[in-house]
Amino acid sequence: MELPTAPALDTDAIHLWRLRYQRCEGRMGLHAVLARYLGLGEASVLLEQQAYGRPVLGGRHRWLDFNWSHSGDHAVVALARQLPVLGVDIEAPRPRPRAAELARRYFRPEEADWIDRADSQWREQRFKQLWTAKEAVLKAHGRGLAYGLNMVGFTPSESDLIPGNFEGAIGPSADWQLAALDAPGLTGHVAWRGVTRQLHYVYGW
Repeated sequence: MELPTAPALDTDAIHLWRLRYQRCEGRMGLHAVLARYLGLGEASVLLEQQAYGRPVLGGRHRWLDFNWSHSGDHAVVALARQLPVLGVDIEAPRPRPRAAELARRYFRPEEADWIDRADSQWREQRFKQLWTAKEAVLKAHGRGLAYGLNMVGFTPSESDLIPGNFEGAIGPSADWQLAALDAPGLTGHVAWRGVTRQLHYVYGW
């Protein structure tokens, strides 16, 4: 895959790459981005799996932490130095006719109420905002959806979502940072545990 050289990755930054995605290519795009940072050929990028299947780099490459998400024909890769609890999730445009029903089933009651209060044209967008925020946190933690969407609660604000009540080993929410992606045509969030970092939109935006 033809991609530019990766810029220097500072310790207070998170780099974001947006790629075209085809299911038949699997992780080729992810490997291509990682190769740019590691100075390797794409075939030489070797991934390990954590206990619940989360891919990570091992050995001397463990300094580079990453997470990725794909939806439709879009993919986003988030990368950082020494940030093992990092997650990203995106949703491409697609109808969500069961958004309210799914929210009632999997979200907290107050979150489902927030979706219901929106005008009909905005309910699906609010659902996607909450879904990607929750899944970004769950992917960062490593358990994914199996941990439970209702275990990660958010308080809506005028501009975004604020981490609210996180339950169990994933909390407390005060330890977490959440940022909405500035991504035309996509809904998405990046989540990480630790201090504030600056997002850099490196490629494809």
